[in-house]
Amino acid sequence: MVKKSHGYRARTRGLMSKRVRQRGLGSPSKVLVDYEVGQRVDVVIDPGFHRGMPHRRYHGRTGVVTGLRGRAVVIDVGLGKATKTLIVRREHLQPSRG
Repeated sequence: MVKKSHGYRARTRGLMSKRVRQRGLGSPSKVLVDYEVGQRVDVVIDPGFHRGMPHRRYHGRTGVVTGLRGRAVVIDVGLGKATKTLIVRREHLQPSRG
């Protein structure tokens, strides 16, 4: 039997793949958004940009910005009863509407 893969992107074929016309890097306006401490953001992974990518379990979650760190943003995300601190690049974030 073949051993199951336990990699960081294991079982993400649908989650971390883009449709044909959306392939490649996203628009620069997504990176130029200024986030402020206390702002709510949604984690939406951009599979075309690998640096600063959060784990797939956080895809679709909403968090609160707690700090800025260079090109990345520090956010707190709820996961069950725990609160996790993530350092995520701006390509994988978008301002929350809700």
